[in-house]
Amino acid sequence: MRILILNGSPRVNGNTTIALKEMMAVFEEAGVEAEVVQIGNKDIRGCIACNSCRTNGKCIFDDAVNELSPKFEAADGLIIASPVYYASANATLIACLDRLFYSTGFDKSMKVGASVVVARRGGCSATFDELNKYFTISNMPIAASQYWNSVHGREPGEAEKDLEGLQTMRTLARNMTFLMKSIALGKEKYGLPEKEVKQATHFIR
Repeated sequence: MRILILNGSPRVNGNTTIALKEMMAVFEEAGVEAEVVQIGNKDIRGCIACNSCRTNGKCIFDDAVNELSPKFEAADGLIIASPVYYASANATLIACLDRLFYSTGFDKSMKVGASVVVARRGGCSATFDELNKYFTISNMPIAASQYWNSVHGREPGEAEKDLEGLQTMRTLARNMTFLMKSIALGKEKYGLPEKEVKQATHFIR
């Protein structure tokens, strides 16, 4: 099993890292290979809707997004983690996700997704919902935990005091591991669900 983790925080060892380390310990114990890529401190611009990726097979901007593409394709699961800015995810992370999901043509069906959000106080639920939408449009089942996947802390290291949040992270990692392994067994025995030809209905016609 292999998991790709995108850390959307610009702080390398901030509270988002504390939340992810709690999950990493569980993955290591379970024998799951997990790679963390720090995205929040990268120079990543947004999508310009040029559709070059449809012909070139990759984004026209050759940056971290194209580097992530093969890692995402090889992964059984994807974790997206972000601090909360104005009840939203880090804009750099969103720019990365927009381009990563749009420019990659490989089938993402049954890759397990999970989002993790970190905030001083409010905005966690809105950001959690925002990040989960990347999974639900891509046939990716979402791993759940005992509570919404949020950890609280403002100053560096404060997240270590959120015992419930850290327990939520550990539970999420265990559930994600179980779900990935269960899907792998299901694909081996039953294959992937049958797909219909996609119907695209535009509201103006």
